[in-house]
Amino acid sequence: MVVLGLLGGCAGKIKPIGGAASVVPVQTEAMPQPSQASAGGPGQFQLQAFDKLRIEVFGVETLQRTVSVDGDGRFSFPLVGQLQASGKTPAELGGEIEQALRGANYVRNPDVTVTILETPGRTVAVDGQVNRPGEFPVLPNATLMRAVALAGGASKDARIDDVVLFRNIGDKHYVGLYNLGAIRRGGYPDPQIFSGDIVVVGESKQRRMLEQLLQAVPLLTTPLILLLQNSGSGK
Repeated sequence: MVVLGLLGGCAGKIKPIGGAASVVPVQTEAMPQPSQASAGGPGQFQLQAFDKLRIEVFGVETLQRTVSVDGDGRFSFPLVGQLQASGKTPAELGGEIEQALRGANYVRNPDVTVTILETPGRTVAVDGQVNRPGEFPVLPNATLMRAVALAGGASKDARIDDVVLFRNIGDKHYVGLYNLGAIRRGGYPDPQIFSGDIVVVGESKQRRMLEQLLQAVPLLTTPLILLLQNSGSGK
């Protein structure tokens, strides 16, 4: 089943996406998110095997570490020993390390911060009119604007008011239409991106056509007059 998300503030003069019989409009202000167990939201991003972490104990230089979670979801930390990271959030893991350090009587009031540096296997695909299309890692702070930036930003032929986000949740397939220009101006929030999402930046056909015609200008013996219809607000 395909569900088309009609996202508030996005439409403008853009022609609606969809149209197939299997596409059902959903009146919602935001794209539905995966369950916390599978993807996690801000602050609830669950760790997994092979994640690379930065662990810092405030004020204790000797306990600053960059560690890699092994295939069993575990890693070793000084004064604490082996810890299970997989399935826990960074905040939960930090709290467990704090408790262990108190028990070791090494730090009186430990303040531990756990930051995800790399998370293999969790990616977002960015395609269309971007400078470096491909797959990119998804971190807890990943958003639509950040995903496009990872792909080198929108190309000169991009239509930034025609950015489509695809997301699968169970047996439902959601499609949302976003306007990067409106997000930049604070028109509505920059949506969070999750592992498995696909972002496609649209193309300005008018600009592409103009560039192709201008390449032929040296061959012309008369002025070049163009009438661009239905150009809308695309760039």
